[in-house]
Amino acid sequence: MPLKAAESLRDELAEIIRGSKGRVGVALISPSGDTLTVGDDVFFPLMSVFKLHQAVALCEVFGQCGTSLDSLVTVNPSELNRDTWSPVLGHIRDESVKMSVGELMRASLVFSDNNASNLMFGRLLSSHGTDSVMAALIPRGEFRIEVTEEEMGHNHMLSKLNRSSAYGVAVLLDRLFADSILQEPYRQFVKDALYDCATGADRIARPLAGIDGLRVAHKTGSGFRDGSGLLTAHNDAACVVLPDGSRYILVVLVRDFDGDEAEASAVASSVSAAVYRWLAVGEGD
Repeated sequence: MPLKAAESLRDELAEIIRGSKGRVGVALISPSGDTLTVGDDVFFPLMSVFKLHQAVALCEVFGQCGTSLDSLVTVNPSELNRDTWSPVLGHIRDESVKMSVGELMRASLVFSDNNASNLMFGRLLSSHGTDSVMAALIPRGEFRIEVTEEEMGHNHMLSKLNRSSAYGVAVLLDRLFADSILQEPYRQFVKDALYDCATGADRIARPLAGIDGLRVAHKTGSGFRDGSGLLTAHNDAACVVLPDGSRYILVVLVRDFDGDEAEASAVASSVSAAVYRWLAVGEGD
């Protein structure tokens, strides 16, 4: 990205952030590998974006041990939280069922299923184990994974302990899509699940919808309202693959937002539209 274009894009993104109702961190890794960050001077609660870290860490462990994602786990109805977001596992009511680790992982990535995430933390790799594995894969100073969805369900404020800079998430996505961060077929499994993500279509992906040949792989994370009525988090982290096969990474993390979810999504959408204009259309040349 030419220097003039980078500064112009930075100014445009800074203006979007200034006009928002909360703290916003943006990280961009361009097709050429250039990095741009705006507002990314604090940690942001990851919310369900941490499920990407969980999946990558578990795949790293499985890859080292030669364990297949087809390995089966018995899911007992008594283990499931009926009061949490669980569109996949929530239907399990009367009898135990066997699910593969891949099915649990896909449920957590595609549908952000909290029960699936909790089962993987409880049976396969703890939150602290996940944090330790990830520290060997991406910069230690950019993130922490400390708690499970179950723990956050008991105390919402604990969600702030799973935290990252936007840059830290961008590095993870960049390594997943451009590097050999995981062995195959684990790497392809995670990528395919992110392409199929069923949440947050109104965020980064919204201004990119309908562009022939363009694909978006992403993971979202949404927070609760704190005692002051602020939306604690509203995140999206994406790899955008352009029609020519080049790609860029865009992460938009939002915290302490004094507005509704639609307004927070609009911030991510505006950032995404600005980035696409500069990088894909080439207005910054």
